[in-house]
Amino acid sequence: MLIVGLGNPGPKYELTRHNIGFMVIDELIKRNSAQKLSSSSFNGELFKLSSHFLLKPLTFMNLSGISIAAVKKFYKIEEVVVIHDDLDLPFGALRFKKGGGHGGHNGLKSTDENISKEYIRVRMGIGKPEHKGETASYVLSDFNKEEQQYLSEWISYACEAVEFLLENSLEDVSSKYTIKKFQLK
Repeated sequence: MLIVGLGNPGPKYELTRHNIGFMVIDELIKRNSAQKLSSSSFNGELFKLSSHFLLKPLTFMNLSGISIAAVKKFYKIEEVVVIHDDLDLPFGALRFKKGGGHGGHNGLKSTDENISKEYIRVRMGIGKPEHKGETASYVLSDFNKEEQQYLSEWISYACEAVEFLLENSLEDVSSKYTIKKFQLK
């Protein structure tokens, strides 16, 4: 299985809403002492976790699918899981599904174009901006102070879900780990 976290490379984007996928991959690497693999042909940071792979595409969000397709093809991987931010879900929501549309998310659009739509999505809700025209600046902004208080707990919970998914079905992970709305204390 290839587990991909979507995000943008570089310190400028490190703590932005759009990088929640990178944050989960970083935590999975740390929790599981995943081994770094080197290959510039993948356009990403690739790690081995037992018989699975963890990937952070370094192509910037809009071209993520290029990196994913390269790893998938080279290692002949059938099952792909993509962890990404989702504007259509409230902050802290965690949902799972296979297939579907990209909903205007350029990272998903690129993935769909390069490997098809048949992959598992770990949808992490980041909420919406007040005005539709603010979407780009919203996803590229840092989480607010209140959200930051719960970020590590939410990321840890998402990691548990992904680790559970490695050994269980999508239906099982969905029924056990779905959060409709994160309860801010």
